[in-house]
Amino acid sequence: MKATAVTPTTLKAACSQCNLRELCLPFGLTGNEIDRLDELVGTKRKIRRQHQLYRAGDDFEAIYAIRTGSFKTDVLLEDGREQVTGFQMTGEILGLDGISSEAHSCNATALEDSEVCVIPFSKLEELSREVESLQHQFHKVMSREIVRDHGVMMLLGSMRAEERLAAFLLNLSKRFMARGYSPAEFHLRMTRDEIGSYLGLKLETVSRAFSKFQDEGLVAVHQKHIRIIDLEGLKQLLTHCAKHT
Repeated sequence: MKATAVTPTTLKAACSQCNLRELCLPFGLTGNEIDRLDELVGTKRKIRRQHQLYRAGDDFEAIYAIRTGSFKTDVLLEDGREQVTGFQMTGEILGLDGISSEAHSCNATALEDSEVCVIPFSKLEELSREVESLQHQFHKVMSREIVRDHGVMMLLGSMRAEERLAAFLLNLSKRFMARGYSPAEFHLRMTRDEIGSYLGLKLETVSRAFSKFQDEGLVAVHQKHIRIIDLEGLKQLLTHCAKHT
């Protein structure tokens, strides 16, 4: 499938005026340092739902801060199946997968109409050498991604299906809360099939786990709308898992 060409808008992506500062690279920078980052982040790019920001094999030139919307990253397995490797939302960074090889190792697809700030990596490296706090914050962003990857490995390695789904919902709840949204009620932008791919579960297993949670009064599910009724009950599932690993 050919990647959709996207033309950057000419709008200025002003970090100093962005309400995502505490979630993105500018956190911890002084006013003058943010002004310098403003000059670096020159364009925004709008990606329509189901269109790709980049594909596996594309040259690595920039990283992308998600300004609005959400994405999934995935790789194509040898047998032709899609393996979802992550879900990213507003305030998070995409494109770090291309740093080591200078080519992207996965596809990044918008789950809804989205907008990203384009951060040319060569210029970011140059500015990071001059602004120590920016370098420090960038290292924190990369560390956050590594920790998230480790969390997924734990999900796939030691948890039963219900525990994996509980951990997934709790993680989303925490991330929505960090963005000022309700931690107990949110809309899933990904499909059940994509959740299953990410968690290493079959579609039917994901559907059964959601039904079980609903029957037990843990969540209320209406299509893609989720309302967490018993947050502590979901957490107890993970506590039970920790005691038996």
